[in-house]
Amino acid sequence: MTVLDVSDTHRAIDAVWRIESPRLIAGLMRIVRDVGLAEELAQDALVAALEQWPESGVPDNPGAWLMTTAKRRAIDLVRRQQRLERKVEEIGRDLELGGAGSVPEPEAFVVDDHIGDDLLSLVFTACHPVLSTEARVALTLRLLGGLTTPEIARAFLAPEPTIAQRIVRAKRALAKAKVPFEVPEGAELAERLSSVLEVIYLVFNEGYSATAGADWMRPELCADALRLGRILAELVPKEPEVHGLVALMEIQASRTKARTGPTGEPILLLDQDRGRWDQLLIRRGLTALERAETVEGPRGSYTLQAAIAACHGRARTAGETDWERIADLYAELATVSPSPIVELNRAVALMMAFGPEAGLEHLGGLADEPSLRSYHLLPSVRGDFLSRLGRLEEARAEFERAAALTQNERERALLLERAEACELP
Repeated sequence: MTVLDVSDTHRAIDAVWRIESPRLIAGLMRIVRDVGLAEELAQDALVAALEQWPESGVPDNPGAWLMTTAKRRAIDLVRRQQRLERKVEEIGRDLELGGAGSVPEPEAFVVDDHIGDDLLSLVFTACHPVLSTEARVALTLRLLGGLTTPEIARAFLAPEPTIAQRIVRAKRALAKAKVPFEVPEGAELAERLSSVLEVIYLVFNEGYSATAGADWMRPELCADALRLGRILAELVPKEPEVHGLVALMEIQASRTKARTGPTGEPILLLDQDRGRWDQLLIRRGLTALERAETVEGPRGSYTLQAAIAACHGRARTAGETDWERIADLYAELATVSPSPIVELNRAVALMMAFGPEAGLEHLGGLADEPSLRSYHLLPSVRGDFLSRLGRLEEARAEFERAAALTQNERERALLLERAEACELP
């Protein structure tokens, strides 16, 4: 038992909650089979900790304390429900038979500890396809990331009531659809796992390149996504795409400190000080990539993206980057997961490998793509190619168009600077 002052105790409780709440809610879901009720019981345990720990001290095993407290309340709740159901049945029998009956005491509720299975079931529940993408993201951050509603709202620059309603509706939707608390099997597993990975990567990407607001990055979201990915990799170690996603996030997260300057301004990949890249994260990413690639068969989307990130991670300088291999990997990715975004990135790789003319030629096929009409990176990339060819007036127009399309203030400032740099002498 560790005794701390009140402020230190509250900080300790906050840290414990962030780590333990997913396991806590998962264990409770196994008992009550209702995600909303499970979270309420977990919150009750948190309130008990806030009331007791400042006086009694932080337990040596705070996670076990919270779990025991919450499960006791869950078992009491289930017993009350069982007694009520039995009482109703007894009254019904009395009315039918005209006599009185006795109600046997319900058997003790047995709780098995299968935290790994429960946690995995909670992951699949929070990311169930019955929910919208926005609801899946919010509920996952709430239940598995341990974030509060205000924290999620700040992270996504959304009004707090909007996020709160999104979470409430998600819980209701799961209850209404009677979504089972279980890990899917067979063909359904692959489909549902894809949804889980999509949610985790959406959270990571929003942290890595914020779509809106004043900040270029929100590292806290990257950290939350990476933690969820690592947990998932432990729970389903034989799924290569899980390791592929973890590898991708580890390597991309390694660049965090090098992606912004002293005042928060963005620094693009080729201009970054690679001495500031986190080598530990790169090594962890490469290890995860090896795990993903040990499985026989075609590589999946996340594994291929991780292989591309690894090409950058292994290059000590920008000039040592193997752009031809990256272009080949994007070509392979285009067959596995075809999309205009993949082709846009492939155009950049072709430009770096074979010159701006090659990149510009590949971009020509994307000019009329409907999904890219409001995507700021298309004119941004085109502007870069044109500036390398010395077509400065055209380049300036593209950078200005890209600046008008982005909703991120930092990115807009960078694009306008690039437009100004294209002024003819």
